[in-house]
Amino acid sequence: MAKQEIVRIHTEFIKLDSLLKFAGLCDTGGFAKELVQQGQVKVNGEVCTMRGKKIRSGDIISVDKYTIRIESETSESA
Repeated sequence: MAKQEIVRIHTEFIKLDSLLKFAGLCDTGGFAKELVQQGQVKVNGEVCTMRGKKIRSGDIISVDKYTIRIESETSESA
């Protein structure tokens, strides 16, 4: 079973390919781009092939056996 981790972002959104690198799921932007284009990344349960998709607080990203939930630090400090 996949373990869900929380990734906190400091901005309103982060692009999907950047998130994959930021979260440590990909070493390079090129690898992140390939994963997304090959349909191996799900956003909120739906396959997403748009590497520039804006990921916001509350979104859930799945790659293989890894699951990440996004939280925004800006919403906590408001």
